[in-house]
Amino acid sequence: MLTVEDRVAAWELGSTAFGYRDRPMGEDWSPVKIGWISWGVFDADGRLLAKAVDLEQGQWFGGRVVPSCGLAGVAVAAESRNRGLGRIVLTRLFAEVRDRGAAIVSLFPTTPFPYRALGCEEVGALVHLSVQASALAAVRTPKSVTLRQATEADIPFVHDIYRTIASAGSGMMERSGPRFNDTPAELIADYHGITLAIGPEGAIEGYASWDRGSGYDETGSVTVYDLMGLTPDATAALVSMLGGWASVAPNVVLRLPPGDPALLQFSSIGATVHKRQPWMLRLVNAPAAVAARGWSPLLSGGVDLDLIDAVCPWNAGPHRLVLDGGDGVLEPGGSGAVRITERGLAQLYAGAADPATLRRAGMLTGGEPRDDDFLRTAFAGPVPALLDYF
Repeated sequence: MLTVEDRVAAWELGSTAFGYRDRPMGEDWSPVKIGWISWGVFDADGRLLAKAVDLEQGQWFGGRVVPSCGLAGVAVAAESRNRGLGRIVLTRLFAEVRDRGAAIVSLFPTTPFPYRALGCEEVGALVHLSVQASALAAVRTPKSVTLRQATEADIPFVHDIYRTIASAGSGMMERSGPRFNDTPAELIADYHGITLAIGPEGAIEGYASWDRGSGYDETGSVTVYDLMGLTPDATAALVSMLGGWASVAPNVVLRLPPGDPALLQFSSIGATVHKRQPWMLRLVNAPAAVAARGWSPLLSGGVDLDLIDAVCPWNAGPHRLVLDGGDGVLEPGGSGAVRITERGLAQLYAGAADPATLRRAGMLTGGEPRDDDFLRTAFAGPVPALLDYF
């Protein structure tokens, strides 16, 4: 584990790898702080050759928060690449985050291949959609909704709206804990605007956080980070507000989960992908990951699995997945009739692929058709989504 004595070496390795070497290191920057633990590989002379960061966080699956590691800042010195140092530091990190209580690891890779070799797999993507403000202007503001800017007193309600929507999703971040500790004043200062949609009874029914780009010609833009509506009218009012920028900021960039109701409010013909950032998932403690998440209370039953996992061998071997009353357990034993790889388990857990797809990919073998039926039903849910880049 890195310490404050390694701060210069960690900064230089990271800033060189990710292209911000021209920026000065902050006086209070450290590779170790609350909710942020860095691991590294050193040579015999004490030079830092590789590093990775464990961000303590949680993600919503099945209506419950699953303890997670946000894997970030993975870097290997240019002269030391292709020597397996990344694998060394990440294998150690997986074991350490499991010991601290994380059940899963998620990451935004710059390339997927080294992480696939370690059992991670793509399960979703953070997509920024570019649309013409004129397309949004076609949406009318419902008379039942009024709009206003957020104040500090409104921020707890903003958090509640996000949590309501995130808890119904698959993979969305729980915005609390060390990584999300801004005060209401700081959160408001982070954006050019946080617009609230107020319903007919005076309750806050939605919000949009946004920044106004430079210029007021054809290059003018507004970037929307969250557009969260609890009701159709609240969503329509927020979309219409964004359309009101058409004359001075004709380009709107929306960060939305797949299938969000806001996409049903306007025509997406002509919309383009402004940016797409895939994210990956890995189970580092499979029994804990199963126990932590929620399951359908309408489903009871089980299936015998044989987990293939050479990197996290404590996950490997025959296990029986048993679901009952909204809870799940993954207990050692059983026949191991259905063999699944660690990458296949990540996709299945997130709801990113069904058993038929995993069989075509070679990640799921054995068992009977009813086993596939059970797995398909058990892991069915929203398309995986993650809006917070790290």
